[in-house]
Amino acid sequence: MKQNNCKWMMRLTVTLFIFFMSPSLIFSENYPYRSDYLWLTVPDHANWLYKTGEKAKVEVTLCKYGIPRDTEVSYEIGQDMLPATANGKVMLKNGRAVIDMGTMKKPGFLDLRMKATIDGKTYEHHVKVGFSPEQLTPYTKNPADFDDFWKKNLEEARQQVKNDRLTVKCEKVDKYSTPDVDCYLLKLHTDRHHSIYAYLTKPKKAGKYPVVLCPPGAGIKTIKEPMRNHYYAKNGFIRMEMEIHGLHPEMTSEQFGEISSAFSGENGYLENGLDNRDNYYMKHVYVACIRALDYLCALPDWDGKNVFVQGGSQGGALSLITAGLDSRVTGCVANHPALSDMAGYAEKGRTGGYPHFHRENQMLTPEKIQVLQYYDVVNFARRIKCPVYMTWGYNDNVCPPTTSYIVWNLITAPKDPLITPVNEHWTTTDTNQGQMHWLKKQIR
Repeated sequence: MKQNNCKWMMRLTVTLFIFFMSPSLIFSENYPYRSDYLWLTVPDHANWLYKTGEKAKVEVTLCKYGIPRDTEVSYEIGQDMLPATANGKVMLKNGRAVIDMGTMKKPGFLDLRMKATIDGKTYEHHVKVGFSPEQLTPYTKNPADFDDFWKKNLEEARQQVKNDRLTVKCEKVDKYSTPDVDCYLLKLHTDRHHSIYAYLTKPKKAGKYPVVLCPPGAGIKTIKEPMRNHYYAKNGFIRMEMEIHGLHPEMTSEQFGEISSAFSGENGYLENGLDNRDNYYMKHVYVACIRALDYLCALPDWDGKNVFVQGGSQGGALSLITAGLDSRVTGCVANHPALSDMAGYAEKGRTGGYPHFHRENQMLTPEKIQVLQYYDVVNFARRIKCPVYMTWGYNDNVCPPTTSYIVWNLITAPKDPLITPVNEHWTTTDTNQGQMHWLKKQIR
């Protein structure tokens, strides 16, 4: 027995060493960097997936300095993003215990949420497992006039800009340019009333290149670190990284904070005008993504064939939306998309998507639910024709796996998944670069 424990400890020590030495993992939420304590949770199905009716069991270990601790763990179990329906306590012996999570009769995810108090401090962890998620379907309905609504709005935006003779402002940004890559700051008028800013990076060498549109994640914020994605241009792509609020990216953080407050918080814009489909704030955002493609496809150094969209969270949603709206898109990459089955919470016992409107009073009225049908990712996913590469994790509490699966299940175009169960709302550097390599394979 002692020999077996010794071997187990050696394997655990090696695993922890590899884990903490990996630079692509140090910022994960479930595994905090430089923490004395580490949770290890291992479901008894290697892929964390079960059929409805099957029971899920999870082996739990809590380590300090890599050494398993004997301590009491309290836990609760609830459906993905919903209140707990069961709870209990378990004592870790030799640092380990097995918790029976039970099962689900309908497709979905269960979340095991754990706490342990050691030396006066409480440590938390959670793990989600899925039950027949390939059978998940949306709450959100598909309006009969969906296509006509968006065709009309895009035509109006293009006509407004043409009539007003609005122009694109473009200036080179030397501080973000390199010997291999040129960077430009754009101000692009998308309709009569709205503009967006974007950084455009492209190879310095003359030639014809594919274009990549990268919409932003949620929030009122600047475009972060424009140089971090230079590897796209170095690999032969023209890339546009855009914002959606018409705010100059060189504004100070204080200025962005003041504007955010005016919107009742960083993501208050997602509620703005939701009473009317023609007045909802996100209408001009969706239009702006298509207008950004209009600009990219008019560049003299575009190769004339390859148009890609790529983003995560809200950016993943906008990428799927753009692919569903515009037949020019030849490839789409999306990480854990937001804005997916947003009204799902309106049905009791159902998980909905970010921005989780059920947390605000009067945000899921019948009128607003009807408006959301024209803006929800699920109805754009139904219309995508180009290849899609989508990645998501199970432990995500921002864009839950339930809604990611719902979107995935609706896509009938060629598609490739990268499912990373342990991930919360993040991707690694390797995953991000792998997406660029996937796009290279789509070049025609």
